[in-house]
Amino acid sequence: MYAQLERDFERFKRGLPPDFAAHVRDTYRIDLTARYLGYSIPHPIGKGSGQLSLNQDQLETDRAAGLAFVVLKTVIAEDPAGEQAMAAWAIHESRMRVERRRSADGREGWTVTWKGRGWDRSFEEYLELVRAAAEFTRSSTMVVVPSVKYHLPHLGEPFRAAEYRHTTEQLARAWGSEPLPLEKDFSPTLAGDALADEKEQILRWLREVPQQIRQSVPTPVRLGLKLMNARFDDRFQLEMLRASSSADALIVFNRLWDSAQGVAYGGYDLSERNLRVLQLARQAELATPALVGTGNVSSGRSILDYARLGCESVEIHTYFQLPLAEYPAIDGSRPQRALHALVFHPADGLIAGMLQLESQGSLERQGGELRFLDLVNTSTSFAPRPAPSA
Repeated sequence: MYAQLERDFERFKRGLPPDFAAHVRDTYRIDLTARYLGYSIPHPIGKGSGQLSLNQDQLETDRAAGLAFVVLKTVIAEDPAGEQAMAAWAIHESRMRVERRRSADGREGWTVTWKGRGWDRSFEEYLELVRAAAEFTRSSTMVVVPSVKYHLPHLGEPFRAAEYRHTTEQLARAWGSEPLPLEKDFSPTLAGDALADEKEQILRWLREVPQQIRQSVPTPVRLGLKLMNARFDDRFQLEMLRASSSADALIVFNRLWDSAQGVAYGGYDLSERNLRVLQLARQAELATPALVGTGNVSSGRSILDYARLGCESVEIHTYFQLPLAEYPAIDGSRPQRALHALVFHPADGLIAGMLQLESQGSLERQGGELRFLDLVNTSTSFAPRPAPSA
């Protein structure tokens, strides 16, 4: 199988097969089926919210590449009059800068820096993109879901129910079927804002925001919370997990905040903290909703690191933006080149990692197949919530 993997790695440098997950299953007897927000997806690799998911051309490129899911750029909620409590986040993006970042332990990773925050076009333009997202999802070619930043009150301040109701109603109408899949983005820039100075304030958001969203529409909502890395210690991250129990999924965790430079960042410091917190949650036998890993996912082995701590899939952003010379593939879009390395790299890819886990006795074949979700389900002490019905 390793010899076959070497051949596939070289062969696919000019392009992946149309259904590479089926090829992996046929050739290696490895089932990469994963889950995201209650959807069964052919493999665990998706794209997180950001500048790479703000128009239909990008979605078409991602579908052609073979991504399993995409989260749209985060829109800022508004009330019927167009007022936005979080308007400070609806600012135009500066040019993204992809750069190296050295971690505290000296490892060289990548980060993407930009000053913008959320969707800065009209809400109607966003709803048009959501209609396209719903068509992608209904066609079963790729799951595409919207992302929202809603009003977050100070302690003692009420939620702006009109903003929650109007925004969610419009999204549900644009989606056009039930249930509405949705990510609520607790962004890394929020972690650097004075709003997030109070621990109890953050925990209140995590406990009450899901209820505010769900009660704003009669339509069922599949809700994922993308949790930030707060400016507190690891124990508080666990408190955030506990407070988020009413969500359907948790995306763990958003980028770190550099208060000196006033920017969010990634790299190995991010994945080190995220995995450390997930390990602490596992040791505490903390029950959570379904988990989606994110943060410095730059190899198949890093996907497995998150999976072995309970993550059913991963969201990637930075790895889809590297200089072309950083990918071993010599043709194709960046998402396709990234998938080639993440899945087929003969040393660090997803297939190689799962074969090694099998040789170590950490993963066993069922019915002759290695299954990605077996790794998720057997390597963690988490008690995930049942997936919402399709």
